[in-house]
Amino acid sequence: MADNGDEEYRIQQGDYVVLKRGDIFKAVQIVPKKKIIFEKQWFFLDNAVGNLYSTTFEISSGGILQPQKLKETGNPSDLKEAGTDNRNIVDDGKSQKLTRDDIETLKEQGLKGQEIIQQLIENSSTFRDKTEYAQDKYIKKKKKKYENTVTILKPSCRILAMMYHGREPGKICHLRYDTLAQMLTLANIHAHSKVLVFETCAGLVLGSIMERMGGYGSVIQMYPGGGPVRAGVESFGFPAHFHDTLHEFPICHVNALLAGELDTTAKDPTAGKDRLFQQPLQDAQERKVKLEEKRKKLAAAAALLEGRNADGLVIASRFHPCPVLMTLLKFLAPSRPFVVYSQYKETLIECYTKLKEQGGTVNLRLSDTWLRHYQVLPNRTHPVLLMSGGGGYLLSGTTVAMDQSKPAASQRSEEPAPKRQKLSVCEEQVN
Repeated sequence: MADNGDEEYRIQQGDYVVLKRGDIFKAVQIVPKKKIIFEKQWFFLDNAVGNLYSTTFEISSGGILQPQKLKETGNPSDLKEAGTDNRNIVDDGKSQKLTRDDIETLKEQGLKGQEIIQQLIENSSTFRDKTEYAQDKYIKKKKKKYENTVTILKPSCRILAMMYHGREPGKICHLRYDTLAQMLTLANIHAHSKVLVFETCAGLVLGSIMERMGGYGSVIQMYPGGGPVRAGVESFGFPAHFHDTLHEFPICHVNALLAGELDTTAKDPTAGKDRLFQQPLQDAQERKVKLEEKRKKLAAAAALLEGRNADGLVIASRFHPCPVLMTLLKFLAPSRPFVVYSQYKETLIECYTKLKEQGGTVNLRLSDTWLRHYQVLPNRTHPVLLMSGGGGYLLSGTTVAMDQSKPAASQRSEEPAPKRQKLSVCEEQVN
């Protein structure tokens, strides 16, 4: 019988979960009697409630999920003979005796995926002539096609990053999960800190920072346009108290805040104008409440930024990062880390050059990440042929306090005097 303390590890009604089959992921919310379509199959998640996360389910008739039972049966090819090579095997499409209609009949009779695969092996005239490796590859291919299973995982930044990178990499600026992990480390993300975030990665970077902070501290999201995009944050399924640490501030008001001219009590300039179509009274009241909430959020975020004592800065955007970086660095306290991600190194080279000219930063480093998966199997361990071409580029550094009494040009390190003297002596000898 399950303890009450393991409820967080069990699937609950209304939870956001990640469905997994092979290398394919999909984030969904558990809603009663809602049909889910995943990898050309449909099913309901009602029966998954109460089970542990990472449980694998079989999809039975009617779209009902049943926990997969662990079978102690060996591989279907264990009792079969294996050939020495595949030179005499001809792929003419006639080696399989079962037709598509026969396979559909087996499915109607209630045969599971493993049983169908066994029937395919027995009715294949070339399976015994294949090598052991070719047999395993054949079984793996058939399992992917006929086994109706799905695994339900608990969302995390690694799983969601793999999901976005595999399905829609353009939405997250082609940010790979290993690069995301380096960003969290270089920015020193931890609980009870104040972090500034500017990202256009569907909320993936923002959600990863909130997950690392554990609901303690403050996260200020600087957003462009009319409002922040947080689709990825919802997929994490954070508790309510996590969202209490999240604040938002429009990037277009940053210059006014730095100049001390931001008025957080100003009303909507279009509130008093006549409109061609008058809204109903209820809609007008709802709009007024939303505007009041927006002003309160703006004032709370501005109060956090006015201290200019943030503990970290993370930028991952499709926009050019240079003007954003130069502006938001003014809100960081001295000796605080910052990290900037870009899909292209040219934009970060420009940021690197300007930071060197301006001063106020140390330990500047421009780096890229390289990742390759390996297949680890007996007598056939080798790198996977298909791999990601690039994981983007990172610019990281640390802020320092500048001496305001000296101009920036005089703070540059000069060449030591002995070296200049030695150079002049050499010139005299040459002359």
